[in-house]
Amino acid sequence: MAAFEYVAVDTGGKRMRGVISADSPRAARKELRMRELMPIEVSPLSAKSARGGKGAGGRISEKERALLARQLAVLLQSGLTVEQALTAAASDAKPETVAILHRVRNEVTEGSRFADALATAPRAFPPLFKSVVAAGEMSGRQGEVMERLAIYLENTWRLRQKVQSALIYPALLATLAIGMVIALMIIVVPRLVEQFDMFDAKLPWLTQQVIMVSNLLRNWGWLIAIGVVAGVIALNRLLRAPGVRETMDRFILHLPVIGNLARTVSAARFARIFATLSSSGATVLESLQAARGAMANSVFRKAADEIAVKVSEGGSFAAALKNTHAFPPMMVHMVASGEAGRDVPGMMTRAAEFLEEEFENATSTALSLMEPIIIVILGGLVGTIVLSIMLPIIQLNTLALQ
Repeated sequence: MAAFEYVAVDTGGKRMRGVISADSPRAARKELRMRELMPIEVSPLSAKSARGGKGAGGRISEKERALLARQLAVLLQSGLTVEQALTAAASDAKPETVAILHRVRNEVTEGSRFADALATAPRAFPPLFKSVVAAGEMSGRQGEVMERLAIYLENTWRLRQKVQSALIYPALLATLAIGMVIALMIIVVPRLVEQFDMFDAKLPWLTQQVIMVSNLLRNWGWLIAIGVVAGVIALNRLLRAPGVRETMDRFILHLPVIGNLARTVSAARFARIFATLSSSGATVLESLQAARGAMANSVFRKAADEIAVKVSEGGSFAAALKNTHAFPPMMVHMVASGEAGRDVPGMMTRAAEFLEEEFENATSTALSLMEPIIIVILGGLVGTIVLSIMLPIIQLNTLALQ
């Protein structure tokens, strides 16, 4: 089948654009009519899109990647070839994804391996996706391996969505709190200070400090904002240096609450990816390499390299894991049990499930505590400002009564 770009009108009169697979332009128009679309223009997919244009080389969302993996898993397990599965998946995808899938399918049709064909769209398919597909091809269980990949991608996306949803309210509350404090310091405090100046009285120390901060925000607020933005940009560039990045990542892992969460989620991702690949037929070193590439924390990437060296020298996987001092003791014990029972992938899967559940519970607890903490901080700031305003008023009333 070939790919065709189309412009059509639906039953509601809405103009639509997209990509459709068909044997000919006539067949494409017929397919559009069967979908209750009135074709206006049907033309072959442009060479730019089919050979690396914006659509073929573009990104796809995490959710869409998980959905695509699920579709390919079902299609491959039903007995379809890779080429047929890609064609079927493209028929129900977004236009930009259709162009990517057609490009991959064309590479497969020309004789490339599925994993090599995915490499033509590196922004759409990360290294982990290609590594799992390559492991499935080597083991001859492409559908089963794709099923495991789909489960991993779905769980990752679902967990991220849950955390992002839980962060919306605390982020909104913090933004409103900061805005309220700034408004008090810039608008309310200066007007009250004008009233105090009329009495020419010595203001309390707290009031003087609040007035100083208020004047600083009014006169130099724009410069402070520019400095904060410049500082964030400079810090971001500084963190790209390997030594600085590793130091920062190690520091994060030693923080009281955040460090435990970062360690848990990194260990869970490492265990899940290793288990997915090793149970799909990949070697230990291949699984370690893929797990290393998926680590955001440089400490865990370095730990993966150390484990790979020890294992390649014939050392114990559990001992190498323990010597890095990066992974939770529970995970080390489970890997040791897996080595004893010759089922490391199975125990790594269990470790991943336990760590993912622990991370989810800890995250829910931490996020539920953020709201009262923000409220307490906001109350303290507002209370300090109010107290700084009330102290001169009380002082003036005292002087008036004397």
